[in-house]
Amino acid sequence: MLDLLLLVVGLLGLVVAVLSRTLRRLPFSEPLVALGVGLLLGPSVTGALDVPSVVAEPGPLHEGARVLLAVSVMAVALRYPVSVLARRARPLVWLLLVAMPAMAVVSSVVSGWILGVWLGTAALIGAAICPTDPVLASSAVTGEPAERDLPAADREILSVESGANDGLALPLVLGAVAIAGPATAGAAAVESLRQVLGAVVIGAVIGWLGGHALRRGEQRGATAHGPALILTLVLALAILGAAGLTHTDGVLAVFVGGLVFNLVSSATERTSEVAIDEAVNRFVVLPLFVVLGASAPWQDWWDLGWRGPALVVAVLALRRVPVLLLLARPLGLPWRDALFVGWFGPVGVSAIFYLTLEAERLDLPPVVLAAGSLVVVASTVAHGLTASPGRALYRWSSR
Repeated sequence: MLDLLLLVVGLLGLVVAVLSRTLRRLPFSEPLVALGVGLLLGPSVTGALDVPSVVAEPGPLHEGARVLLAVSVMAVALRYPVSVLARRARPLVWLLLVAMPAMAVVSSVVSGWILGVWLGTAALIGAAICPTDPVLASSAVTGEPAERDLPAADREILSVESGANDGLALPLVLGAVAIAGPATAGAAAVESLRQVLGAVVIGAVIGWLGGHALRRGEQRGATAHGPALILTLVLALAILGAAGLTHTDGVLAVFVGGLVFNLVSSATERTSEVAIDEAVNRFVVLPLFVVLGASAPWQDWWDLGWRGPALVVAVLALRRVPVLLLLARPLGLPWRDALFVGWFGPVGVSAIFYLTLEAERLDLPPVVLAAGSLVVVASTVAHGLTASPGRALYRWSSR
């Protein structure tokens, strides 16, 4: 099966490379195309890829999502100069400390009400799907069409938020695990603090070392664009590994490491970030979304009945858009921009990572992974289809 998966991903990568400009003009994103291929090749359709459903065996998807998130948040951390991040500090604080917990609460309430599950189960779903996914969000805010159609503020805010909140969602997830499991709230708080502080230290130290290593290499003429790109990717994996060994928040550690690397490096040394963005958005995402499509738990989705589609509609409509419209003034966004940033805060790889993390810590009711994976697939489809039209509509409304 692995050989077939490699063949499929390789051929899909070639198609994406050849049709990249066409895809950017069409209402399709690379993750959406890969997801569709996976759904088609999975056991419930053609059976070419015989993989267990994510409900039955969540482990492989967890590790794949962990690595992909590390590469993605590193790209986000390097996407803009540190001066841009400082300029957007106020809206980012509101998004991370107010909007994200509000999204977790709204998603939990909606999940509990529609699915008819108890508080702990609803909290597990709500916390896992609250962070904005950097992989899917990048499809809407990077590339020439996005730079042409969208103001810099919207692109910068959504990009940096999607990188930061993936790691900072861990305390919310641990809190949900405490509600649903035997752990106490105090234990969850202590673990959250330890993991977050540990991630900051590990990311800062390795990012600083990596930045100085690259600077020293460039001064000696030992690095060029290619080696610089490889170094940032290797740096992301090194930070992720160090965080894993110390049982700290790996995604947050990589993001912090990228920010420190960004700060230490010179402007010319940051030219590789465009290449990282392109690699993540167009190629690195392909294997995970093919496997996600192939491992779709069709029977578990069917067992949800009408509650499944109702949950999808409610989450997409209520999880984020109303929250950002209410916060438009403190965010400093006109209502049109708040609506756009609110809609393009998709549920994706980060949700898969946290759903499968919960499965590692608890004996989850099947409804958690079934409902969560359904929301992820629906968000991938909805945001993939609306990215290009959404940018065009924003441009038209700005005239």
